Amino acid sequence: MSFKCGIVGLPNVGKSTLFNALTNSSKAQAANFPFCTIDPNVGVVPVPDKRLKNLAKVSNSKKIINTTISFVDIAGLVKGASKGEGLGNKFLSHIREVDAIIHMTRCFDSVDIQNVNLTVDPIRDLEIIETEMMLADLESIQKRLEKNNKKNIDEEQLAILETALDCINNDKDISILKNDFNRKQLNLSGLLSLKPKIFVCNVDEQSVHSGNNYTKKFIDKFGQENTLIVSADIENQINELDIVEKKNYMEMIGLKETGLNLLAQKGYKILELDTYFTSGPEESRAWTIQKNCTAPKAAGEIHTDFEKGFIKVETVSYDDFISNDGWVKSKANGKMRLEGKDYIVKDGDVLNFRFNT
Repeated sequence: MSFKCGIVGLPNVGKSTLFNALTNSSKAQAANFPFCTIDPNVGVVPVPDKRLKNLAKVSNSKKIINTTISFVDIAGLVKGASKGEGLGNKFLSHIREVDAIIHMTRCFDSVDIQNVNLTVDPIRDLEIIETEMMLADLESIQKRLEKNNKKNIDEEQLAILETALDCINNDKDISILKNDFNRKQLNLSGLLSLKPKIFVCNVDEQSVHSGNNYTKKFIDKFGQENTLIVSADIENQINELDIVEKKNYMEMIGLKETGLNLLAQKGYKILELDTYFTSGPEESRAWTIQKNCTAPKAAGEIHTDFEKGFIKVETVSYDDFISNDGWVKSKANGKMRLEGKDYIVKDGDVLNFRFNT
């Protein structure tokens, strides 16, 4: 499975610049005026994972195949988007299609780059976007709860919509729904306000290490856990370099991780995802699964026949696989286990499935 992150924010906060950096492309037009992006740009990129290279070395694999993440550059939203301002309804529909939202806010001063507001205020900007998404949800819920439509909704979805309506109408935190309903049911509701979020504070080069007054105020309000400080301009510069130049430049400016690495890590965390591996002479490959995924479900990520005909799975932890130099010694040293249908796959497991076709 691959997951899709939509980059949203007000116009001219650096969304397209970040998208181009993350996807190492120039697909998205980055221009100094609002709504230079209308149709969403989509880029699919490999998820960085240093473990794959080590596995391939041990197994002498011909190929390395990363799992992937999709980024969607969604045009800038403005106040009134839920009512169609700035082509808002169209852009809000694009957000419904993603698994997680990257909220990008402007945390830099510039006389060269237009700002749709008179001042730089990332807290206000985020609240504008959140309000518009909530108003769009309100309209959607009210339509679905109309008498003629209500009869077509199952009980659990009805409970989600009614609880969400109560939260919006009474200014309650809508995230409390996550305590009472599972992720799958919440996803089926299609509510924008319930999508997992990563906050990205776009800063200038001088602020990339320790932030600035804008980021400090933002983190004080929204917390550090799902917030990243990134310079979209620096990320763009990094991705124009070759591997050696990239490494030297990052060392020179003291940057330990690229924005892609940081966003992938956050994305996996908020979406509760894990990675398992298959490794042999032909290829070493990463596979993305939900946390607490059973072995048959994990097998189904490779092919539905693997899940249907699942018998057993040979499993070795990543550390044991590397330290025992692959499958043969892992088995000889008692590090390989044979697990059944109830086995919960762990992040980093190296797996070999046995199945009937």
